[in-house]
Amino acid sequence: SADGGRNLSLDSIPMGLPMSDPTAWATAMNNLGMAPMGMTGQPLLPDFDPALGMMTGIPPINPMMPGLGIVPPPIPPDMPAVKEIIHCKSCTLFPPNPHLPPPATRQRPPGCKTVFVGGLPENGTEQIIMEVFEQCGEVIAIRKSKKNFCHIRFAEEFMVDKALYLSGYRIRLGSSTDKKDTGRLHVDFAQARDDLYEWECKQRMLAREERHRRRLAEERFCPPSPPPVVHYSDHECSVVAEKLKDDTKFSEAIQTLLTWIERGEVNRRTANNFYSMIQSANSHIRRLVNEKAAHEKEMEEAKEKFKLALSGILVQFEQIVAVYHSASKQKAWDHFTKAQRKNISVWCKQAEEIRNIHNDELMGIRREEEMEMSDEEIEDPSEMKETEESALVSQVEALKEENDSLRWQLDAYRNEVELLKQEQGKASRDEDTTKEQQMKLLQQALQGMQKHLLKVQEEYKKREAELEKVKEDKLKVETLLENLKEQESSTSRVCACSQEKECPVEKTLSNSPVKSEREVLLVGIISTFLHVHPFGASIEYICSYLQRLDSKICTAEVEVLMTRLQNTFRQELSGVGASLEKRWKFCGFDGLKMT
Repeated sequence: SADGGRNLSLDSIPMGLPMSDPTAWATAMNNLGMAPMGMTGQPLLPDFDPALGMMTGIPPINPMMPGLGIVPPPIPPDMPAVKEIIHCKSCTLFPPNPHLPPPATRQRPPGCKTVFVGGLPENGTEQIIMEVFEQCGEVIAIRKSKKNFCHIRFAEEFMVDKALYLSGYRIRLGSSTDKKDTGRLHVDFAQARDDLYEWECKQRMLAREERHRRRLAEERFCPPSPPPVVHYSDHECSVVAEKLKDDTKFSEAIQTLLTWIERGEVNRRTANNFYSMIQSANSHIRRLVNEKAAHEKEMEEAKEKFKLALSGILVQFEQIVAVYHSASKQKAWDHFTKAQRKNISVWCKQAEEIRNIHNDELMGIRREEEMEMSDEEIEDPSEMKETEESALVSQVEALKEENDSLRWQLDAYRNEVELLKQEQGKASRDEDTTKEQQMKLLQQALQGMQKHLLKVQEEYKKREAELEKVKEDKLKVETLLENLKEQESSTSRVCACSQEKECPVEKTLSNSPVKSEREVLLVGIISTFLHVHPFGASIEYICSYLQRLDSKICTAEVEVLMTRLQNTFRQELSGVGASLEKRWKFCGFDGLKMT
């Protein structure tokens, strides 16, 4: 049929072709980059070199390509093309005039596998067309028209380029010169729906592959999704409570607890369970604080080791520099050559620079330590005892609160146990097993809570004993202070009597509010400080300024001195209610007018 496709193998065609000019055939084969072969399979040119094909501008072709003996690949337009006569079984193809321009072609459609062939002889058949064009590649279909043209569809796109090479050839059937047996071939691209459909399918497949590849690349770089959190149940609650006590599994358990609370799993029935888990999380803070303290201790030890190693390195640097300096003296320097002296001086400079850098680093470390030591305020022993007492009181209060919470929790557990006992008689046998398990869990929890409560009570008793000891120590210290004050008052009276007898001038001085040169200096410094602060300053602010000058100055001493000098310093109250504040102001200029 005219629309059916036929495939003819190359081996089935006999190669007994008439060859009028063996030299022309050899030239055509040479242009294709192949060794010219005769009819019997013998080489026409025994000394043929395949590289000679490059001299004509045609690249060498793979011998396995179909149609190799007839049609070469497309030739660049700037290269001279040499076309030869092609002999087939039923026809002969004569090349066009090489001086004529190449035949025009339309724009190539996408995925084109079909060509239009015009100028066929009137007596040309599909068998002849197949014989000519099957050498270009596998022919799928031939659609021949009654008007001396046809459409040929190939299996691949590159076969179309080979078929276009035959455009312009004159075809003659056999040896006849009749007009119906001759024609001039015109081969051009043809637009076929099948070619366009296959090309679009191929493009869609490539687009799908590209999208799939991009999706895989994006998934490779995306962070993994977090693991799902299990739903709340009594069993999962006990598992999470155990994990909260384990340092290695704490992060996973605390995330599960957070998710449960955000989901709204807390209710009246589960409140105690969640409270115990939150309490376990709170106890983990102590472990974290201890771990931080251990790391800080390791860091301090590492700093000490580094400082010791650096000091040892500096000692060795000093020794090396001393060697260089001793070598630079005239006693040994004169025996070295110029190159040796230059090297020694360069080495000495480098060693001194490195030594200075390390020395600055060590001094910086020591300065930082001194700054830290200076920032730490030396507290009085009485203040230390007061802070210890307050810390013990706060700890006792915290233990009381914890004891009360544990008691409430025990009451809640007992109520739940009673409710469960009441519900046991009413529930079915299927629910008995679960309630027994709950009873066991609650009993275990009660036992644990009782043990914890006993521990807390023991700690509470210990803290109370310590608090009593501290109170006794405080009473002893207060009695000692009162004795010391009485001794000081008695000595001051004796001194006053002796002074009145010896010098009456000093008696007049002792009546003045300022009793020593140190107090005079304090009055001057405080006056200057308050003169700079016209709106006044609190006693703590004034004492903080004075303690920078002398750390032994206390707040009570300064306040007593300022209250004695009423014409120099005046105390005012500012603020209302909780924001009430006492401020001292300098009134020496007004007091001078009054005295």
